[in-house]
Amino acid sequence: MKKLVVLTGAGVSAESGIKTFRDTGGLWEEYDVMEVASPEAWEKDPELVQRFYNERRKELYSVKPNMGHMALAEAEKDFDVHIITQNIDNLHERAGSTKIVHLHGELTKAQSVQYPDRVYEIGNKDINMGDVCDNGFQLRPHIVWFGEPVPKIPEAAEICAQADIFAVVGTSLNVYPAAGLLGYVPRESPVYVIDPKPVSVHTGHNVTFINEPASTGVPKMFDLIKKQ
Repeated sequence: MKKLVVLTGAGVSAESGIKTFRDTGGLWEEYDVMEVASPEAWEKDPELVQRFYNERRKELYSVKPNMGHMALAEAEKDFDVHIITQNIDNLHERAGSTKIVHLHGELTKAQSVQYPDRVYEIGNKDINMGDVCDNGFQLRPHIVWFGEPVPKIPEAAEICAQADIFAVVGTSLNVYPAAGLLGYVPRESPVYVIDPKPVSVHTGHNVTFINEPASTGVPKMFDLIKKQ
């Protein structure tokens, strides 16, 4: 069974109705990203940060996986599918995918401010000031903020190095270190880039561009793979 490694970004979740930071009408028009997604923001106004992610959590449970998520989950019947996502939602899980690496954290979890490896499942519950870990330290969102290291990059790089097929879905490949993962993919492995917007890819791989959203582009990718 061939190993299909898929790097997903905000575009996949946007189709389900989750706002992105970058798009018109997105969260940057409501919030300065550095005011809600950085260690400095937490130091300055932790209540604002908690409120922001509590809102995102409520939003998450009002939406459903789309056909892009579902097609990737369905593909586990024919491929060893590994999803590396930049998204903090759980839509891949809810669609049925089983091997997922969250590079930027998970909205449905909380972590201790003192012990980052103390992580707790919270589902759709709010995190409030005064909520503490087992050692009595404040809980914060389990999110990798701007300026923080991305601890799962080595694991993701190792997965990419074993890819027989690599797909990029709903991401511009502009955010590092995630964008650098393509460099670990074996040169002989075909690459598929699925996004309705132009994506610049600088690589020696054989790249197939599918200029469609994930809901239609992912099924089209599987049609092309089957014909090869």
